[in-house]
Amino acid sequence: MAISRARVSVWTKEGALVALILFQTACAALFVADVFNDIREAGRFTVDLNMELFANLGLIAGIVVEATVLWALLRRQARADRTIGAAQGAMAEMMGAQFDQWGLTPAEADVAAFTIKGFSVSETASFRGSSEATVKSHLNSVYRKAGVSGRSQLVSIFVEELFHGPIKADAKAQQARAI
Repeated sequence: MAISRARVSVWTKEGALVALILFQTACAALFVADVFNDIREAGRFTVDLNMELFANLGLIAGIVVEATVLWALLRRQARADRTIGAAQGAMAEMMGAQFDQWGLTPAEADVAAFTIKGFSVSETASFRGSSEATVKSHLNSVYRKAGVSGRSQLVSIFVEELFHGPIKADAKAQQARAI
């Protein structure tokens, strides 16, 4: 499972955690070396040295747990990113296929996509470099071709697809069953 370099850059939270783990590892190495040096100088284990040694072992165990948890979280995030990417691609394909089935023009499909994504008429007009009247005209055509009466019904067609399966040819009948 590939985890991108961008995800573990020093300027991300993940990168900061990796840096912290590396710093803790360096500190643990110094502390363990100091304990063994003290043992060599003392010639035996003392209560203080045993406590120091066990504290260092606890630090090392914490580092291992942190690294393991971070690695698992990064892998889970990478899987989630791939899943979301696949879902976004599938949704775009599904929307395109439905727009084709409805016989939408490229401009109507563009306006419908912005509408489904939740953009207002004015935002859509701004994105497309057209007037609000043109966007409203396209939306009315989309609603007519889709067999719906407005924005919420248009969006619900695609939400229904996500929850219950393929879009039926007759959107009104599908929505009546969903209610």
